[in-house]
Amino acid sequence: MFIGLDAEASRRDLERATRRVRLMKRAAHVPSVLIADDLSSKALAVLKSRGIAADVRTGLKKPELLSVIANYQGLLVRSATKADKDVIAAGTQLKVIGRAGIGVDNIDIPAATARGIVVMNTPFGNSITTAEHALALLFAAARQIAAADASTQGGKWEKNRFMGIELYAKTLGLIGCGNIGSLVAERAQALKMKVIAYDPFLSPERAIVLGVEKVELDELLARADAISLHTPLTEKTRNILSVEALAQTKPGVLIVNAARGGLVDEQALRAALESGHVAAAAFDVFTAEPAHENVLFGAPNFIATPHLGASTLEAQENVALQLAEQVADFLLTGAVTSALNMASITAEEMTRLKPFIALAEKLGAFAGQIADDGLDALEIDYEGHITQLNTQPLTAIVLAAVLRPLFPEVNMVSAPALLKQRGIPLTESKRDTSPIYESLIRIKIHTGASAAARGRWRTLAGAVNAGSPKIVEVKGMPLEADFHPLMLLINNRDQPGFIGALGTLLGDANINIATFHLGRDSQGGDAIALVGIDQVVPAPVLERVRALPQVRYVKVLGFSTP
Repeated sequence: MFIGLDAEASRRDLERATRRVRLMKRAAHVPSVLIADDLSSKALAVLKSRGIAADVRTGLKKPELLSVIANYQGLLVRSATKADKDVIAAGTQLKVIGRAGIGVDNIDIPAATARGIVVMNTPFGNSITTAEHALALLFAAARQIAAADASTQGGKWEKNRFMGIELYAKTLGLIGCGNIGSLVAERAQALKMKVIAYDPFLSPERAIVLGVEKVELDELLARADAISLHTPLTEKTRNILSVEALAQTKPGVLIVNAARGGLVDEQALRAALESGHVAAAAFDVFTAEPAHENVLFGAPNFIATPHLGASTLEAQENVALQLAEQVADFLLTGAVTSALNMASITAEEMTRLKPFIALAEKLGAFAGQIADDGLDALEIDYEGHITQLNTQPLTAIVLAAVLRPLFPEVNMVSAPALLKQRGIPLTESKRDTSPIYESLIRIKIHTGASAAARGRWRTLAGAVNAGSPKIVEVKGMPLEADFHPLMLLINNRDQPGFIGALGTLLGDANINIATFHLGRDSQGGDAIALVGIDQVVPAPVLERVRALPQVRYVKVLGFSTP
């Protein structure tokens, strides 16, 4: 049963609903993007060709970036610009941050998520280049190329000094076998190397397809003649090659790191190189960058390059073009590609979901406005044809709309994290068929558990009919109503005289009824009235409606219009 609110609460609800309508009517503007690091000029051309205003301002100091970032909806960076929490807080219009490359160490993803900003990268644009560089480092370590080059150009001819290691038939151990690791595996197999891999996310089926043997880390350390790292830096992977791990490796092992600094204990590796336990190591990345000095510099048989893994003309052009297209697609169509804090959805999927997006937003807004005593739990049911689509964005839209009465700044990016942070359980279910409608979305909210009562479930459902979102069920009672900008939701007893009394009250207050839809569970039983109105209902009039003998609950609802 619905429980009523006092007049002051109703007035606040109405003000919020009216304000929401006004805000949604503001005219849209051309998106603008700041390119803050050196990217291929083709990225700028792509953005402008898509109708997006873009400025190139590289080398900005943090105070300069903070002073201009509020003017942009998008920020494109490589590794130099730090999109930290201060920059994110200052970017009051930011909707997306794009990283040209894989690593996002320079972006505060939790802060971006909390602000509802999508963070994208380009994990595939420089994959081949990075894989090739890892192999180049492996060859350089195996044949001592850097030291031999310096010796030879120094006028020496130390042919007997530089005894190399043949890679043929050796075992290469990959720590991480994702996108780049799998490319390294493919190329190593062409050299007739045996490839083993440690990666908790590598499925046995995928390992078979790649032709690699999946092993645990201890086994990889014991068996590998050469080790190449291809994993992101996390708390679990930091110093994955620790003092203890290096001690487990085969004497004479080669170690290559073209992934992330911090994966190897650099002090421990220095000692292992000096003792000869590690025959050679080649690194492209370091714990602190730029690495003007490092404990590994000058170690025997150590080769260093200045983070060149993605530094080819092809790779830089690829990641710039990919990022520009991704950001443009998001700002113009809502399509999400390679996001770190949101489910991906293509422009084609967005087109297929378009009829349901408005339904999800309005249905979620309905649910959020009737969560009078807080939100304790949320269930979303999908029925019919809609279950064949990518419903993850719809769920995010519903969550944002449900939470917005409590958190006005929430959006579909921040909503899932906010729901989890608040400890509100979410349940989703899908059923292939729907008894009446081709597709249906049903929302159930549990409210009031923190009050003296044990709380209650409230349910409503919607469908798309003739291209328009409709309310088709409230409190389990079928009806079919349009979403009007202002509506009265009334839960009443199905008794004679109610409709006439309501119409008289509203008419006397000069409030026009635009739509009127009824539902009931049985004759004389529980009933629902959804009344579209064209004028604001003053609080005294709302109290008189609430005082009607048949009325159990009254709520003013506001819905945005396109």
